[in-house]
Amino acid sequence: MSVDRTVGRGVVLSALSFGGAGLGNLFTAVTDQDARAAVDAAWDAGIRVFDTAPHYGLGLSERRIGAALRDRPREEFVLSTKVGRLLEPVAQYAGTDPEGFAVPAAFRRVPDYSGAGVRRSIEASLERLGLDRIDVVLIHDPDHVEEQALGEAFPALAKLREEGVIGAVGVGMNQTRIPLRFVRETDIDVVLLAGRYTLLDRSGAELLDAAGQAGVGIVIGGVFNSGLLVDPRPSSTYDYQRVPPDVLAESLRLKEICERHGVPLRAAALQFPARHPAVKSVLIGARSPREVADCVEMARLPVPDALWAEV
Repeated sequence: MSVDRTVGRGVVLSALSFGGAGLGNLFTAVTDQDARAAVDAAWDAGIRVFDTAPHYGLGLSERRIGAALRDRPREEFVLSTKVGRLLEPVAQYAGTDPEGFAVPAAFRRVPDYSGAGVRRSIEASLERLGLDRIDVVLIHDPDHVEEQALGEAFPALAKLREEGVIGAVGVGMNQTRIPLRFVRETDIDVVLLAGRYTLLDRSGAELLDAAGQAGVGIVIGGVFNSGLLVDPRPSSTYDYQRVPPDVLAESLRLKEICERHGVPLRAAALQFPARHPAVKSVLIGARSPREVADCVEMARLPVPDALWAEV
């Protein structure tokens, strides 16, 4: 059965999206060559949605993704970035970014969810990307500024959407309460939800159901829950922290079920979110051609109905 993957004003998503946090050197550095090769591999595999943010590597991810896409036919891909954190240069700096990206701390993030801040952020992103437009703009992690995000950032983005400057407006978060407000109180187009609708964590189900009823598209990120659903072990992380014993036990139970059905755990993890009708795309955070190829293979691997019934 075909899936309508359209969001906003005619923005068509691919079944898989490419997440750009890794290309911002999240936790470990990636070379420019490897970053370019990862984007090229995603393109060759048919992935046409590329998601990034100023937050990712203090602009490094935007610069790398823009460089890799610049010579591609512009009408053939969807570019998504985020607003809410402006980057200001630091005159004197030492060390690396304190927020987990292996890049020099040459900028500082300034939270700004005002209408003017949204416009400044988009202008700066376009400059870093070197592209002529952004298709999807997401309000990034407005956890502590939800009223400003709803009352200022969203109206500014909705105006740009109405003017045809951008194609779709959304919110990107790893929690569900605030996205639910956007779905219920605005005419938002899309929600990027990370880690809250996976084999291991189904807490996003209410949001997905509400989005489906409202005609809001969902993009699911964090399908491996910080890597735990790739290879669960005591040293694994969950939500970027050491995995709690009960969560590890549940992930090992899921792995055992998958093994009995002859399916790798990571294949079930990738495919599970797409079974919900509100989900338009599943985001992969690959940082090399090998990781891209594995994700694409796992996303296409046949999974028996008996496995889904059991999990």
